[in-house]
Amino acid sequence: MRKVVLITGASSGIGLALCKRLLVEDDELHLCLACRNMSKAEAVRAALLASHPTAEVTVVQVDVSNLQSVFQASKELKQRFQRLDYIYLNAGIMPNPHLNIKALFSGLFSRNVIHMFSTAEGLLTQDDKITADGLQEVFETNVFGHFILIRELEPLLCHSDNPSQLIWTSSRNARKSNFSLEDFQHSKGKEPYSSSKYATDLLSVALNRHFNQQGLYSSVVCPGTALTNLTYGVLPPFIWTLLMPAILLIRFFANAFTLTPYNGTEALVWLFHQKPESLNPLIKYLSATTGFGRNYITTQKTVVRRH
Repeated sequence: MRKVVLITGASSGIGLALCKRLLVEDDELHLCLACRNMSKAEAVRAALLASHPTAEVTVVQVDVSNLQSVFQASKELKQRFQRLDYIYLNAGIMPNPHLNIKALFSGLFSRNVIHMFSTAEGLLTQDDKITADGLQEVFETNVFGHFILIRELEPLLCHSDNPSQLIWTSSRNARKSNFSLEDFQHSKGKEPYSSSKYATDLLSVALNRHFNQQGLYSSVVCPGTALTNLTYGVLPPFIWTLLMPAILLIRFFANAFTLTPYNGTEALVWLFHQKPESLNPLIKYLSATTGFGRNYITTQKTVVRRH
């Protein structure tokens, strides 16, 4: 029986690279591309089938920033499938990012320069807005929409005899200091992306506690700094091109610069091959690339806030 893999945000960036790599790993998969833009999704589907004709590739329309869309997609998926083996919760946004130039230059001359480049800590702020559902857009897109999708798809995921895996795209930028239970949507702050990714890390821990005995396991990954639409929102492509010599030098000291979507999927593909019950639920799996361009996996423990 074909394994069924659902991937949100599959039409570009990390999601698209993941589709390509998974089909290289197993060209008998059934990939379901969960995307907002159906014309882009259909074009990706056609390209994937052209290169992997033995695979099965389908599409479903979903906008995780719109709950009605999530409910409709869930209904369609429950009609199509009896089970889902993997869900890659990859879709995400970082709207209108602003680079803190002052923090950048002060960090360049501090002992924390490598840490700053690895995590973007203190460098990025974003402008958030309210969705049609009355929620903060970053929180709904990166966290809540995916959570509702999981809860709606529970009948396809919870089979204790054959575990299913949830794999969230988180970030090294997920920081406890940017998250507050009193403002979990980060409506009062300026770093909703970091807050949402820390919320993702906590949610993954909670999902494991609640669902492991029912055969559902959750993990979080960070693809590193890969050049995608998200990073091009921070700086335009020509700036990244100008910075590339310096970045390639920094990569000898900071492994977070994966640079390509292919490299960024290293941890996501590695998890595809793991027995989920053997994984530590408090560990985040990080895609990393050496200065010589070799990809590998490293780990980071999730800091769980205690009250």
